[in-house]
Amino acid sequence: MQAKSLLLAGGALLAATTGVQASGFQVGLSGQKNVGMGGTGTGLYLDQAAQFYNPGAFVFVAYNSVQGGLNMAIPRISFRGDGGGPQETLQNKNVFPFNGYAGYSISDKFKVGVGVYTPFGSELHYGQGWTGRYTLTDINLRSVFGQLTASYAITPKLGIGAGLVVLAYGDVDLQRDIPIQGQNGAVAHAQLTGKADHKVGYNVGIMYKPSDKLSIGASYRSHIDARISDGTVTTSNVPGAVASSFTAKGFTATLPLPDVYSLGVGVRPNDKLTLAFDANLVGWSRYQSLDFAYTGGVLGGNTSSSSIRHYQDAVALRVGGQYKLTSGLTVRAGGFYDFACVRDGYVTPETPDANRVGLTAGFTYEFSEHFGIDGSFLFEDFAKRSQSQTQLQEQNTTDRVAGTYKTTISVPGVGLYFKF
Repeated sequence: MQAKSLLLAGGALLAATTGVQASGFQVGLSGQKNVGMGGTGTGLYLDQAAQFYNPGAFVFVAYNSVQGGLNMAIPRISFRGDGGGPQETLQNKNVFPFNGYAGYSISDKFKVGVGVYTPFGSELHYGQGWTGRYTLTDINLRSVFGQLTASYAITPKLGIGAGLVVLAYGDVDLQRDIPIQGQNGAVAHAQLTGKADHKVGYNVGIMYKPSDKLSIGASYRSHIDARISDGTVTTSNVPGAVASSFTAKGFTATLPLPDVYSLGVGVRPNDKLTLAFDANLVGWSRYQSLDFAYTGGVLGGNTSSSSIRHYQDAVALRVGGQYKLTSGLTVRAGGFYDFACVRDGYVTPETPDANRVGLTAGFTYEFSEHFGIDGSFLFEDFAKRSQSQTQLQEQNTTDRVAGTYKTTISVPGVGLYFKF
């Protein structure tokens, strides 16, 4: 048995198995108002979450406040093996991405802020005995990123900003069955666990407002290499006859998280209506392979492994709008189309990526001039994604399972804010 097959599931290290609002395993739930407007935010400034979407727009947020939001991602994934057979449904687990921000104006031209958000994380449990059990059975991932932001208005129409981004916490728990006769008839099993090293990146942006009715923004979010340098390998029910091939106690691996280029336009035809248009280019092409080095012994008889990924850069197109119905109630709606970064024949069960359409809605209700609540809802529909065993053999990607995936995700969310 090849070690690269054993550790295919590691391709999701610190990644979201079902990316919400973004290709691959990128998650876009970093601001409740922005979620309600189709994930837009580069060309406008809705609240303190502008720190994430465009630091250059952050300075134009005219008030100081603290805010927090919580989402509940509800994935529904089904799989049918190559050549037919019964449809197998994921034992779904809900995931709870959160975000929080605080922003304070030092002066009319200078604003600082801090943010925390969870851009990667998932928990999935495939059914016992499912077709791809030798690739993946369980995955549980968590990550927390922090950001310190400063934004400056060069003129009343031009703002720039930068944020220091830190991978503050991340861990992973991946499990799969081993295709050998287990000890005493029990299923042989492998589990990988580990914590990510702290890593630093950056987020920069610029905004230009030629008039009160139009704003144009651009931002760049740098890549971060998420590395586990001291992971743990645990095997169970491995019979003595092959135990010498499974002596590894640890592993190291690195997952390259992509950089993101964004352009956006905000349009305000009148005081009540705001429209937004965004385009994102996500640099997935830097993720060409997943490489492991094992410590303390061998795994599947090998001291290292490599699994082909060959991701491609992906584009997302977004549109959104909000309308102020009353002095206290604002409603939102939006949508997006996101192109898959995973090529045909390279789909894995921890990231069954596909072209997807998203529809969003949201609202804000202000109880007073200081306090309010944000609500959001996202529904995302992935196109069916199929790959045959012949295709996997031709591309040397037989370390994953052939068949058809179908995914949908529903994400309700709520947030609170306090202005001061």
